Amino acid sequence: MNYSVKKIGQILNATTQIDSKIVTGVSFDSRKVKSGDLFVALVAENDGHDYVQQALTKGATAVLVDDRHQIDSKIPAIIVSDTLLALQQLGEYRRHQINPKVVAITGSNGKTTTKDMASAIMGSQYKTFKTPENFNNEIGVPLTLLTMPDDTEVLVVELGMDRPGQLTTLSELVSPDIAIITMIGEAHIEFFKTRENIAKAKLEITKGLKSQGTLLVPYDEPLLTNAQVKQNVQTFGQDIKDINSSSSKTIFTYQNTRFAIPLLGRYNIMNALAAISAGILLHIELKNAAEALQHFDLTKNRTEQLTTSHGVNLISDVYNSNPTAVAAVLATLKIIPAIHKYVVLGDMLELGEQAASLHACLAETVINANVDGVYLVGPLMNKYLYPILQRRFDSAHLHQYETDQLAELIKDLQTLGENGDVILLKASHGIHLENVVNALVK
Repeated sequence: MNYSVKKIGQILNATTQIDSKIVTGVSFDSRKVKSGDLFVALVAENDGHDYVQQALTKGATAVLVDDRHQIDSKIPAIIVSDTLLALQQLGEYRRHQINPKVVAITGSNGKTTTKDMASAIMGSQYKTFKTPENFNNEIGVPLTLLTMPDDTEVLVVELGMDRPGQLTTLSELVSPDIAIITMIGEAHIEFFKTRENIAKAKLEITKGLKSQGTLLVPYDEPLLTNAQVKQNVQTFGQDIKDINSSSSKTIFTYQNTRFAIPLLGRYNIMNALAAISAGILLHIELKNAAEALQHFDLTKNRTEQLTTSHGVNLISDVYNSNPTAVAAVLATLKIIPAIHKYVVLGDMLELGEQAASLHACLAETVINANVDGVYLVGPLMNKYLYPILQRRFDSAHLHQYETDQLAELIKDLQTLGENGDVILLKASHGIHLENVVNALVK
C-alpha cells in the first residue's frame, strides 16, 4: 500500500486536508500504529476519534475520520461520513487494483485450518497471501485486503459470520473466484435457531462469487449440495482411500496421490480436501499440494499439538466449539495410541435455547471416547453434562470447575499423566482455555 492522502480522498470521494502525505499501512488500534500508517477512527464501544492524537504521536501519517467530529486543520486527514464503510471501500479498491485470484472460505468449523492449508498449497506455485490470524469480520477483511503485498497472485481469505447479511457484505467486498463452505454445524445456532438457517446464511458467500466462479461444498451435506445457486458447484470429501492415523499425523490417498498432514482427525482430511480442490481449480499439481501439506503454518489453537514439560501430549482446540466439533475431535482422540487419555471440555457458547440439550447430548460421545478422566469447565457443562456422566465415572475420574477456577484446573492438570499420555482441551474461546494450555507448556 502506497497511497497519498489525496489519492485516498479520490478513491473515497472524500474531503482531505494536507493531502501530500504518503500512507504505507493502516491501523485502527492506536496502540499498534506504525510509522506511515493511516489511523482509522472507528466508532464502536470506544470512539477511535478519542485516540487520534495518540495515533499521530505513534507515527501515523494521516487519519481517517468522520464528519461528525472536529479535526484540527493542521492534521493530515481524510474526512468521510462513515469510517467503517470507508475502510471497506478502500479495501475493495485495493482488491481490484491488485486483482489476485481470491479463495474465500467460511464454515461453522475448520475455516481457519482450511485457510492455512489452502495458503500453503497455493504458495507452492503462486505468490500467496492469507488472512492474518482470524481477521475475518467487517474490519478484519478490509485490513487483510489493504495489507496484502502488491505482487500477490492468490489471496486466501477467511470470512466469518454470526448474523444474516454479514457474509453478503464480506463476499461482495472480496469478490471471490472460488468459495469454500467447510461444514454446517451448530455454531451461532442461538441466533439462527436451525441448521437450515445457518446453511442459508453460509450460502451468502455466493453473493459476491464471480459468475464463472466455483462453490466448493462437502459431498455429505445435503443442506449445501441441494442448494440452488447461480455459480458452478463442486463437492469435496469423497474418493479418499487408505486412511491411516498416528499420534502426530494423518495419511490418506486421493487421486492416486499420498497425502500426510500433521493433524489428527477425519474432519481435517475434509479440510485438506477442500483446500486441495481449490488448488486443482487453480491448476496446482497434486504432488506440489502433497508436499505443501506435509508442513504448513497452522494458526494457533486449531487442533494444535503440543507437549508439557513432563512429556504429556496436549491437543489444543480451544478457539471455538459446538457439538459437531466436539464429536469429531473426541472420535480422533479415541483412535490415538496412548496409555492414558484425558479430556477437558469447556462450555459451548452461543447455542441459545438448545444449550441444555446440546450439552447433555455430549454424554454418549464422551463415554464412547474411552477416556480415563473428564474435566468439565463452565456452568453449562456442569449443569447439563456432569450429572449424566456421574452415572459412568466416579469422583476420581470426573471433575468440574467454574470459569473462574482455571488456576485450580491448571494445578490439577500439571501433575496429570505421564510421558506419552494425551490431554485434549476443547471449548469455545470465551472460556479461555488457551490460558490453561499456555500454563501447561511453559
